[in-house]
Amino acid sequence: MSLAEAAAEKNAKFLQGEHILIRMTYISRYNTHNDNDELNKILDQARKNNSSRGITGVLVFNHDYFLQSIEGRRPLINELLRKLVKDPRHFSLQIIETREIDQRRWTHWDMNYLTPTARHKDKALQFSGASQFNPYLMSKRQIMMLIETLTKMQEQEAKNSAVKKRGLFGLLKAS
Repeated sequence: MSLAEAAAEKNAKFLQGEHILIRMTYISRYNTHNDNDELNKILDQARKNNSSRGITGVLVFNHDYFLQSIEGRRPLINELLRKLVKDPRHFSLQIIETREIDQRRWTHWDMNYLTPTARHKDKALQFSGASQFNPYLMSKRQIMMLIETLTKMQEQEAKNSAVKKRGLFGLLKAS
């Protein structure tokens, strides 16, 4: 590719908003007619595709609902949104927030997967403000606080697990 062609390609990407990073957060309902291992397929596909496109994100799933926050270049997020709207594995997609960002929040993950476990159920209900978890009844603020809280809890659990492993290996080496 010549310098002129490379410059023209770079200019075309610039004119399409390639230089603008955005974060889009949405909720949707899980299609219960999916195969039993469909969630694993979704995660594998998202991780593979997102990695090659420079998209990062986090997915919260509780067997009924998806909450997802994804980050990337604006044209790529828009392209992904078009695919998500047509995807039969979920329905009733509602965008909670789309905004330009200066830096990514989900830098470590092509697609991090969070699930409100029994330990996290109280947190999910705390932010939902209802007796049952239903993100359609939650405000943008509540949804973002839930995602952030679950992320921090997972990060802390991973950190604690790593410390325990290092301690265990240290004991084994000392023996």
